[in-house]
Amino acid sequence: MKNVVLIGATGFVGSAILSELLNRGHKVTAVVRNASKLPKHDNLTAVEEDVANVDAIASIASGKDAVISAYNPGWANPDIKRLIEENYPKIVVAAKKSGVERLLIVGGAGTLFVKPGLRVVDSGAIPAEIIDGVRPLGDFYLNQLTKENDIDWVFFSPAGEFDAQGERTGKYRLGKDDLIVDKTTGTSHISVKDYAAAMVDELEKPAHHKERFTIGY
Repeated sequence: MKNVVLIGATGFVGSAILSELLNRGHKVTAVVRNASKLPKHDNLTAVEEDVANVDAIASIASGKDAVISAYNPGWANPDIKRLIEENYPKIVVAAKKSGVERLLIVGGAGTLFVKPGLRVVDSGAIPAEIIDGVRPLGDFYLNQLTKENDIDWVFFSPAGEFDAQGERTGKYRLGKDDLIVDKTTGTSHISVKDYAAAMVDELEKPAHHKERFTIGY
């Protein structure tokens, strides 16, 4: 059993990761904006806290095995760009200050390569209405996280599309920096349940260290 902090546990991806963690018997401290949205569970402790509060997050994470960040200010939040730019570095600082050994981050697909030299974010495939959430997370990964050597981090990029209704199949492919495309359909997709399963697999049996990896069918 792992004892972890999960940031953003009520979000689309965070809630799937939370379910996977609890189903596998892990102990979770969920850092959220609204604890009333969380389920009741013996292995779940809810904490309402702002991720921008570095000292508070560090204190919450102290003594834990890992921090998993599924932080997202909300795709409809008009301030999403600034919040990602400001808060993701603070999450890293808090994790390091806490002394926790691992930081697992729900990454984006934007910095994956669709072909040599061309990343998804520059391919024209991302709708304009979400680019302010995609590009700053990618910039954080490329410009800051890749230079981070003081904590064992991973940045787990999903496929191009999340399937909200898809099943937990346990059958998927993992990769590094290239977008994974379904050989049958030609699309890049993954169910949020399979993504969550792979994230918790990485927590339980670390296979990636100070690097990005990705998933797809």
